[in-house]
Formats: sequence, structure tokens, C-alpha cells
Amino acid sequence: MTEVAEAESMILSRMPKASAVREPLERCVGRVLAEDVAAERDQPPFDRVTMDGIAILYADLAGGIRRFAVAGIQAAGAPPLVRHRPGECVEVMTGAMMPAGCDTVVPVERVERRGADVEIAATAEVAEGQFVHRRGSDRRAGSTVLPRGMRVGGPEMAVLASAGRAEVDVIALPRIAVVSTGDELVDVGEPIAPHQIRSSNDRAIEAAIARHLLGTVTRARLPDDERVLLDALARLHAEHDVLMLSGGVSMGQFDFVPAVLERLGVELVFHKIEQRPGRPMWFGISRDGKPVFALPGNPVSTLVCTTRYVLPALRASLGVAPHRAEHAVLTADVAMPARLSYFVPVVLSSREDGVLLAEPRPTNTSGDFITLAGTDGFAELLRGPEAYLAGAAVRVFRW
Repeated sequence: MTEVAEAESMILSRMPKASAVREPLERCVGRVLAEDVAAERDQPPFDRVTMDGIAILYADLAGGIRRFAVAGIQAAGAPPLVRHRPGECVEVMTGAMMPAGCDTVVPVERVERRGADVEIAATAEVAEGQFVHRRGSDRRAGSTVLPRGMRVGGPEMAVLASAGRAEVDVIALPRIAVVSTGDELVDVGEPIAPHQIRSSNDRAIEAAIARHLLGTVTRARLPDDERVLLDALARLHAEHDVLMLSGGVSMGQFDFVPAVLERLGVELVFHKIEQRPGRPMWFGISRDGKPVFALPGNPVSTLVCTTRYVLPALRASLGVAPHRAEHAVLTADVAMPARLSYFVPVVLSSREDGVLLAEPRPTNTSGDFITLAGTDGFAELLRGPEAYLAGAAVRVFRW
């Protein structure tokens, strides 16, 4: 069987790189840039006032002038006024262009109005060039302001807008078919018999992918019928970029998925990982180079494998930098299963000194998905010791 780190490496090394698509700015929230974005102009594009007050030439103040004649008011969005002679100032608003002939702003709280003049308070300390955001001090025109591979959030959207980009190249979201298999599965809203269960894995996987904006999902439910599986999976594979299955990968008489995938020409990369939950996980690559993930059907196994392997694989395909490894300190002892790595659900919190804490919330079984509600993710406990004791630092993965 395959070790956890080995399985991760095998998957990441085989993920195809997604193509780019041009999208209008409003459709780029959460998307991954497929191009470097350059500054349209110097940023800021002019010497910008950063405080309401008066704009002066500092040399006037240094020469002993403290009372200034007001030459006008410089509003934000208006062309720059001009200081013509010594002893003149211009009233300025935050965000306005710096008036020509001025180089320093004195805040309104430090001046007093004297009819048509203003006087700088005797106690006011004024530094040359203060409260002026100089042109090009952030970025020069043509320089890179956003690199390829960056996700677009609020700050990045502001930068894109400032660069004048109505459209931008982003990585196309993969089309992902999420298939739950099993005769026992019944969708929400449908009548259910005592021997049946609600189909939840497909919706859980879809939610995980949608939450991280890693693809567009089509859900399907298929019975434990080899012929039906073969025909349906062939069609879904042809219509999608990634195939994800839940259930049918263990050793039971109705676990047809591995054999069906083999008949479809999917090359097996590995089957089974030295871990709990999720030991029977299957991964392969089709003849068309499309990744195929076949996850165990137990709900906890499905969610753990999706978070530990599938989501990082999709990020890699989109060109997103992997998440930094995050570690936390266990707040309680955790007994380890024999000879297996163990993923235990946790609730995260932090101490006042900034240390991240992980409170273990073990599930009753790998079918106990209800216990996962309200948890933040899981701790990865690599096999070896018989137990991990409270105070041990462990790696954590957030849902």
C-alpha cells in the first residue's frame, strides 16, 4: 500500500495544467490569474493629498512665513490649481491632486482661519513633504502589480480596476463529474425506504469544491450495476475534465468501480493508502490524461480524502501555490490505529500567546459524518507511535 506523502506526490505530479480563458472583471472574483497584470499608469498617478488642510511650499514656512493667503480650494477630481507667489496656499481635500508650486500639506487641525488667510499654529510641527503620496511611489507604469497564479479577492480586484482592466485572463475552472455509487442511495426530496440512506457524499464534495472555487460540478448517482457504471462513466468522462467517484472501491462483491475504470482504459496509479479513514482510495489517469479519483463511500472517508488529496490537486492544476503547512498543538491524547496514519477531526482555537490549538473530535466510525459538523478540519497523525499525547504539535488541514 501507499504512504500518505507518497500518494500526495503521485497525484500532484500527474495533474494536468488547466487552460486560460478571458473573463469580464465581474466574473473573476475568486479566480486564478493566468497572466501578469501591469500598472496602467504610475501609482498613484499624481502627487496625492492624504489629509484635509492647506498645501504650501515648505520653503515659505522655513523662511518664517506662518500666515498664508488662500489662493483657492483644490477638490478631489479637479485639475490642479497653482500657487503663484510666496505666502500663498491652497486649501486641499484628501485625495486631491497636489497644487502646482506646493510640496507640503498642513492638516486642517493645525491651522486657524483669519478671514481670507490661514495661520499655522505656533505649536504645529511640520515636516517637508508631509501628507503627500508621491506619484509612482507605489508602482511605476508598466510594472507588474499582480502576478500570474494569484487568486482574485478584494485587494486584487481593486488593483485590477486601477489597472483599467475590464477583462483579464484567468484559469478555466475544470468541469468535475461527482458520482455517488450504490443501490442504497436516495436523493433529498425523494421517498426513502428503511433499508436506504440519503445520498450526501456527492453534495459534500460539491460543497467543498464550490467553497474553494476549484471547479464546476455535475452530480450523478449510479447503481451497483457494472453495465450501467461502464456506460455512464464513459459518457461522464468524455464530458468532463475530472472524474470523482464515491463508493464501490473496496473488496465487496458489488464494488465494481476499479474493474470498470480499468475497462475504460484508466491507468491505475495507486489503490489503497496506509491511513484511516480512507484506506481504499483509488487514483488513476485516463488515456486522455484526465485524473480519476475513486474515494471510499463512508462519508468521513470521502470528506477527508477530498480535503487531503483532491483539493490540493485541483489547486495545483489551476496553478495556485500550495497552502503553507499549518500546525497546531493537540489538547488531548489521541490513540493511534495499528500501523496506519490517522486523520482525526479537530476544532481549532488559539491561546493568548498565539499558539494554535487542536481539540480532537473523533468520529464514532467512518460513517459518523454528523460529528464533523462544527469541526474546522482534521489533524494528520503519521503512523509510528501508539498514541499522540496532549501538547504534541501536529499538521492540520482545514475543510
